Amino acid sequence: MKMITRLLAATLLSAGFAAAAEAKTLVYCSEGSPENFNPQINTTGTSFDAARPVFNQLVEFERGTTNVIPGLAESWEVSADGLEVTFHLRKGVKFHSSKSFTPTRDFNADDVLFSFDRMWKADDPYHNVSGGAYDYFNDMGMPDLLKAIEKVDDYTVKFTLARPESPFLANLAMDFATIHSAEYAAAMLKAGTPEKVDQEPVGTGPFTFIAYQKDAVIRFKAFADYWGGKAAIDDLVFAITPDPTTRYAKLAKGECHVMLQPNPADLETIKQNGDVELLSQPGLNIGYLAFNVTKKPFDDKRVRLAITHAIDKDTILRDVYQGAGQPAKNFIPPTIWSYNDAVEPYAYDVDKAKELLKEAGLEGGFETDLWWMPVTRPYNPNAKRIAEIVQADLAKLNIKAELKSYEWGEYRKRLQAGEHQMGQLGWTGDNGDPDNFFFLLGCDAARPGGQNLSKWCDPSFDEKLKEARKLTDKAARTKLYEEMQEIVHDEVPVYTIAHSVVFEPVRKEVKGYKVSPLGRHEFYGVDLD
Repeated sequence: MKMITRLLAATLLSAGFAAAAEAKTLVYCSEGSPENFNPQINTTGTSFDAARPVFNQLVEFERGTTNVIPGLAESWEVSADGLEVTFHLRKGVKFHSSKSFTPTRDFNADDVLFSFDRMWKADDPYHNVSGGAYDYFNDMGMPDLLKAIEKVDDYTVKFTLARPESPFLANLAMDFATIHSAEYAAAMLKAGTPEKVDQEPVGTGPFTFIAYQKDAVIRFKAFADYWGGKAAIDDLVFAITPDPTTRYAKLAKGECHVMLQPNPADLETIKQNGDVELLSQPGLNIGYLAFNVTKKPFDDKRVRLAITHAIDKDTILRDVYQGAGQPAKNFIPPTIWSYNDAVEPYAYDVDKAKELLKEAGLEGGFETDLWWMPVTRPYNPNAKRIAEIVQADLAKLNIKAELKSYEWGEYRKRLQAGEHQMGQLGWTGDNGDPDNFFFLLGCDAARPGGQNLSKWCDPSFDEKLKEARKLTDKAARTKLYEEMQEIVHDEVPVYTIAHSVVFEPVRKEVKGYKVSPLGRHEFYGVDLD
């Protein structure tokens, strides 16, 4: 009898291993650790990618495009005056369960109201949880735009706006507009652990959050009850691998299936690997150096312009981007509509730079800081090397630049607080609308903690920014955006470095993966041979 039992146990164990072997696990070599798992309180693509498998929005971007399609709202209507947008919600949508929570109801209008009220209303019990910074929501002017959000019935929600807003639907497809479970939030508030909502995410998305080992791995499992149908892969793993060359080494050995941001120096090697397909497309992005105009001497436009003339952009493009980028003369990339090609780029001209500094009374030079990002980004493969090139160029003007950096989350926080004099960052468009770039230079985002890192607030620019949002006529909006590019060029709040080509190496057993023009990494709809 004991022998039979052992044989049966061995058979079951063997069957278990076989079943496990048949499970499809996709491993994504990501570049960094998320700050948390709530897109409402994040601004980095790293954190958005880590939360995106778990969540949905009312409307979403069709994978691989900037087209807005139904999400948790299956349809919507916009009133003739553009001031009311009514969403009809999808029925039968299930929320995930977690270690701390089991849902008792399906998704409904209460979840939509909770998700927006948390960001919008200071008296919401969750408003100050996890720091209470809703940078996207605030910097895009949402508090002033929203007049009311009403629950018409359990499956109908009406947004009333203070003014027409042309990019409103596209904005709601962005990660900050993620829909959370009001029931989960209430349960965690009652338990005295409201921050769990941000650290142990519960959503309606295609994958359930399983575990996060800081700086190492994030694990997700396909949600069997997903309203769009179960994902083709069973398990999704983010293997956090900051170094791009190490990411590729893992991909080449089959330890991961998809990676982002390869080292430009590795591109030729990757192209020769028969097991890997190198996907690419022009990036909807900008890498830039922000001048903090609230700090001397960068409150003087002549100083900002002098530095712009002093930096050898060709060297940066050659040494850092290595053919995977193009020089930037505007804050928006040429891949987006309304790009003003008539703007003339500033020439590399050291003599002109010296002349401007002399006019500003700084011919003897000055001291400044120069911040560089500690991670690779789609728009900037090596911020430290760029900082070193800029440092050497400024030294020719007797400008002594001290290089500074911090851990990625701390770096962003300090830059947004305005601690820097000069700081590198960049942007990948979130929704395909020029407004999604220009808001970063608007007055709303120039607040302390806002994403306008120059803290530059130009009334003429801001007036045009807000006027363009009200218009539906694309030609009229284009004219305003072209004028705004001229203002940025003339006032020089930023030094525009480059627009990069986005490369994503993918193993050939991966089927259906699409490079996103919005810099997203999405795995629903992806399969493995």
